[in-house]
Amino acid sequence: MKNKKDLRRKKEISHKSPGNIPNSKKGGTAQKPKDFKKAWSQLIGYFKKYFVKTILAIIFSFVGTILLLKGPQKLREITNLILEGIRGTVDIKAIEKICFTLIVLYVIGAGLLYIQEFFMVTVIQGISKKLRGDISKKINKLPLRYFDSNTLGDVMSRVTNDVDLISQSLSQSIGSLAGAVVMFFGSLYMMFSTNVILTFTAIGATIIGFAMMVVIMTKSQKYFMQQQNSLGEMNGYVEEMYGAHTIIKVYNAEGEVKEEFDNINNDLYNSAWKSQFISGIMNPIMGFVGNFGYVAVSVVGAVMVSKGNMDFGVIVAFMVYIRQFTNPLTTIAQAATSLQSTAAAAERVFEFLDEEEMDEEKDKVEKIEPKTVKGNVNFENVHFGYNNDKIVINDFSAEAKAGQKIAIVGPTGAGKTTLVNLLMRFYELNSGDIKIDGVDISRITRRNVHELFCMVLQDTWIFEGTVKENIIYSKKNVSDDMVVEACKAVGIDHYIRTLPKGYDTVLDNKTSLSQGQKQLITIARAMIENAPMLILDEATSSVDTRTEILIQKAMDKLMVGRTSFVIAHRLSTIKNADLILVMNEGDIIESGNHEELMQKNGFYADLYNSQFEQVS
Repeated sequence: MKNKKDLRRKKEISHKSPGNIPNSKKGGTAQKPKDFKKAWSQLIGYFKKYFVKTILAIIFSFVGTILLLKGPQKLREITNLILEGIRGTVDIKAIEKICFTLIVLYVIGAGLLYIQEFFMVTVIQGISKKLRGDISKKINKLPLRYFDSNTLGDVMSRVTNDVDLISQSLSQSIGSLAGAVVMFFGSLYMMFSTNVILTFTAIGATIIGFAMMVVIMTKSQKYFMQQQNSLGEMNGYVEEMYGAHTIIKVYNAEGEVKEEFDNINNDLYNSAWKSQFISGIMNPIMGFVGNFGYVAVSVVGAVMVSKGNMDFGVIVAFMVYIRQFTNPLTTIAQAATSLQSTAAAAERVFEFLDEEEMDEEKDKVEKIEPKTVKGNVNFENVHFGYNNDKIVINDFSAEAKAGQKIAIVGPTGAGKTTLVNLLMRFYELNSGDIKIDGVDISRITRRNVHELFCMVLQDTWIFEGTVKENIIYSKKNVSDDMVVEACKAVGIDHYIRTLPKGYDTVLDNKTSLSQGQKQLITIARAMIENAPMLILDEATSSVDTRTEILIQKAMDKLMVGRTSFVIAHRLSTIKNADLILVMNEGDIIESGNHEELMQKNGFYADLYNSQFEQVS
């Protein structure tokens, strides 16, 4: 199935990536050497903000555990008093006093451990919140290149599944781990101070199980990492297939999709089974060790009591001590297993947070005010490649004068959309310059560049919200009259008024909008943006001819007074362009208006005539 996986990912890249950026990542996840120590050091850094609460939690856990360790000694005293009473009179008052003390110790100890748990939950949930916040900030700082070469599902898996796993596993492990460590060493100290021979007997019984636990932990880490990677790949595949559900149906590809899904699902099953089996086997092992310790201590203790070397109460105390000694080992084993999951998830999260960000722009002191822009755009000897060894744009030069309609045409892969991405500074040039009104766009911020353009793409983006909210997206101080005026201009006002609540109708899965209606809303959004320049990228390629005419009229109104860059496959829609740039393999091979290019009878003429040949 390796070839099928490679084919699937190539299809995915072609769908998502301008210029078909090669993807060297498997399942959207970089195959880097795993550095769990680094991941842990980064995760521990998140505890700094909660240093005081963490210390208080450890102190409460320490004190509460110490109080619980006093219990077996009190049980020893009660046992000895009862045995003495069998031979004479039972000292009820002494027993009541010890029982009261024991109850107080247990209640205070349990209360302190409850407070410790409260603090740890607060700390861990705070860390999870900060992780999600940092991921959200990181997404806005990552270059478009990252999202072109990683599946959306894998990114979402890191934001949701991996962060949730960190939260759950830390909650299950960190809080109990501190108390378990104190309980382990505390019970060991109390055992030695009570009886050395029985202590060595208990240690000998548990050391075998502890050794097995260490071996299992060292061998199991890879399965937890495989589980998280497989989960990310599964999310990426499901997201991709759900988005292409109609295409899968049309081409009857359900069988291949199911086969590929089953393979990924099997990978996830195998890694999850191994990791969870290892996690589950710890309890039986440590349970056996504990029971074996009870037997060993009972046998050795009985011999020592029979010889008069110690009192019977010591055996009773040791029965509790063995539980207090072995239970922490079980807790530590479970915590270690849980922390392995934490390490695997944290490695993936911090791998994402460590991704290279877009360059800082604090040194960009120049600013172009949108209100003052004329709209003269110059491309000067532009070179660009998504990879250094494959140049997509070769020595591109062109000039767009203010108010002109510039059409960019050419076959698939010619570099049309790449050119627009460079104009918007979604990518940085390898060499050359792009200037707006004589100012190099590399000298101003990306945010400033984006303020100069309104953009209408082939893929319409409508979020869950009202019609009005969709139209005024990210724009402030927009009146209702401005929204209505923009919708009337594009011809969507009448349809909106037929909706149940008009402009206040919430657009969600229950509201059915055609592709053309969605596109008209995005054009109205661009009108509200009112930027001095415009980019139209295949804005009519996915609608019918009649809707195309409506959208074309709306776009003509939008283009009035703006320098406009239009990418179109349907050449009939750009016949009135002031300048047509014909691109092929990253170069401008022809330029001029429609009539001039047709008279040349060259590449453009062949491209134009071929569309009508296909129609006929």
